[in-house]
Amino acid sequence: MKRRRFIAGAMCAGLLAANVGAGVLAQEATPAASGAAVEATTGQDVKMMLLPKFLGILPFDQANQGAQEAAAELGNPTAFDFVGPTAENSVAGQIEFMTNAPTAGYDVVMLSNNSGDQIVPSAVGAQEAGTKVVTWDSPIPNGEGESVFVAQVDFTETGKVMADMALSILGEDGGQFAILSASPDAANQNAWIAAMEDALEDPAYANLELLETVYGDDQSEKSYEQAQALISKHPDMELIMAPTSVGIVSAAQALQAEGLCDEIKVSGLGVPAEMLEYTQNGCAPEFALWSFVDLGYLTYYVSYMLATGDLQGVEGETFMAGRLGEYTITQDPTRPDVEALRVLMGPFTVYNIDNVEEAAG
Repeated sequence: MKRRRFIAGAMCAGLLAANVGAGVLAQEATPAASGAAVEATTGQDVKMMLLPKFLGILPFDQANQGAQEAAAELGNPTAFDFVGPTAENSVAGQIEFMTNAPTAGYDVVMLSNNSGDQIVPSAVGAQEAGTKVVTWDSPIPNGEGESVFVAQVDFTETGKVMADMALSILGEDGGQFAILSASPDAANQNAWIAAMEDALEDPAYANLELLETVYGDDQSEKSYEQAQALISKHPDMELIMAPTSVGIVSAAQALQAEGLCDEIKVSGLGVPAEMLEYTQNGCAPEFALWSFVDLGYLTYYVSYMLATGDLQGVEGETFMAGRLGEYTITQDPTRPDVEALRVLMGPFTVYNIDNVEEAAG
């Protein structure tokens, strides 16, 4: 398939979506440690900060919603602060918030890391000053300065999910696709892409050709421009895989603006409310995601219990997290070369034309 049209048009806001097939992929349950699960001691006064990669997109607002729910259940008399930098200043802004957290009296910072290992000095400094650091959504790659990572899904499985979506959309004959990622420093994005590259080595995906990975820095305008550039550069490309809320919507908007949805598809990880239109018009036949509300809820429980001493933050501890039930702290198998702990949430949900409207609510 040759493409002779170059995309031009207004730059549009980007959102997150994922094309993964249909239905729900079951996430493997975290094994429980022996002994009774620890319950949270309610009503403790803990000063907490919820620090996303940046402010202003729906997934992080949903995480805030879940954390607010958990805070109400646990009866913390001190309201937590939902703060963060702009997308343009994400790395420096996160480091500044982390650096200042101990002086401001925070007992724990709940961090969705967008700064790679650059956050390590400030995170280590915070821990040494008595401020615990719990990561969620995106961990600290080398694990330094991190008490525990609350993982939305297994990162290795994410790569296979994206490979399966690409194969489902392109068919057995396969085809060419490119990845539109967030920023080069986003640990979760990098881990997912690496896992997908590993998955593509399986003969089952032999007909899928990954052209390149580009970065939109989770900015709508830049992601839109990157999608345009991919379309212009690769006339035989049939799919853009965007494991980012901003990138997937920006790519879909770019395709829709030029009437290319019949020739190129979009897939990745996304929010149903943001992807409804593009699934219904065929631009994004499938995408996947987890609940950011639940992720914020679980992260608050873990962080509160670490700060109060209900959890020590060691391998094998089992605890109850309200309506989500029982979890266990384990070594993070997706970071085997570092000392890092993980609480695994899950599962993936795969959205398509059959279930996206109901999920979009």
